[in-house]
Amino acid sequence: MSKKTETPTAEVLSGWTDPTLDSVRGTETPKDPNKGYVALLGWSVNAIKAAQKFDRRYVVVAPEWAADFCEANNIPFIPWDFARLNDRSVEIAQRLKDDGVDVAIPLFEETVEWSGAINAVLMDRPRMYGQSILFRDKALMKRRAQLGGIRVGIFEEAYEKDDIIRFMKRVNQTLLKLDGDPDDPIHVKAFDKAGCLGHRMIRDIEDIDKIPEEEYPLLMESHLDGWEFAVEAWIHDGEIKFLNISEYVTLGYSVFVPATHELESWRDAITKQIEKLIKTFDIQFGQIHPEYFVTSDGEMYFGEVAYRPPGFKAFELIERAYGFNAYQASILVFDPKSTKEEVDAFFPRAVEDAKCYAGCFGVYPRRRVVSKLEMPKETTEHPYFESHELVAPTEETVPDRSAFGTHWGLVFFAGDDPIKLRDLLKAQEELDFYV
Repeated sequence: MSKKTETPTAEVLSGWTDPTLDSVRGTETPKDPNKGYVALLGWSVNAIKAAQKFDRRYVVVAPEWAADFCEANNIPFIPWDFARLNDRSVEIAQRLKDDGVDVAIPLFEETVEWSGAINAVLMDRPRMYGQSILFRDKALMKRRAQLGGIRVGIFEEAYEKDDIIRFMKRVNQTLLKLDGDPDDPIHVKAFDKAGCLGHRMIRDIEDIDKIPEEEYPLLMESHLDGWEFAVEAWIHDGEIKFLNISEYVTLGYSVFVPATHELESWRDAITKQIEKLIKTFDIQFGQIHPEYFVTSDGEMYFGEVAYRPPGFKAFELIERAYGFNAYQASILVFDPKSTKEEVDAFFPRAVEDAKCYAGCFGVYPRRRVVSKLEMPKETTEHPYFESHELVAPTEETVPDRSAFGTHWGLVFFAGDDPIKLRDLLKAQEELDFYV
């Protein structure tokens, strides 16, 4: 028998109040009933703040634990468990449809498939659910890309350790390796997780032994030597409306926007690749986050594409550099009631209209045992330093870092010289933030 949920008292709710929210301050932008009504899938306070400052009606669909906060801060809210798609999945789609919602916008990788299932009902376009599965299953994604004539590396699925051993041997045999030559590494990734989660570089058999059984099945990929970068593209009526190139300094550690002139010189070629991606995956609207490699001979290889905001606060970096709110941009291109003129007027010119270069660095403790957070002077006294999200450690022993790991927080920088910013971000790797 379930326990009845008690209504929180006013005193309890006041402790949840966020005085920075427009819904609390009474300054929320009036909503236009002639524009779309959007559902934000997942929990992001920055996305909520953006919606409050925008003219579209919105509702947040998030786990039950967000209910008290939403009630305290006057945020329209529907509780839903995103743990897995099941026979009840149609309930949330039907509820949103009955409420007049026009489109569901995924904020995290875990809600991409949900948005596809919900939008298939809201828009009466059944193929959207299948499309969302392509965005989630990296193996299916790469096969679809190949069918569209997009260049990808060698890949296969692995269901057990022996599959990885065979794949590694075949890849190196294909590369005509001789006895005694060092093996080329391969990469393994989770089928349906975001970014670096579950991503490992495999150099030898010992690395394979470190993979826990529960991480299988995995996607295996050949290693590509080249310049890896990411793209954030907003699409409306099948056309790119704004394309940002995010330059990685070190994958999993640091990124900045816009890119250096050297990488931006590839913009035309990159744009053509994104247009091919849009056609191959039949993307009519929304925001995508693909990753690519440019090899030394100038070939461009597709890595993967996500149908959601990127990690490492890239939306916030884009806003710092350009001034427009990237969450509002996504609401705009997702909304079926947005006009071409409205969308065209929203976005600035890429690179030309950037006010500065903005980047961030993900901090990982470099010591096995730590006791406190201590910001390095080389970081805080640099003129490009702006802020950080690091907190004091809750335990002294630093957990072993599996795969690419999860950073402990981000440090933000901004300045007018991309080379200086790039070098500064790289230099952070040699500093101790936790001692």
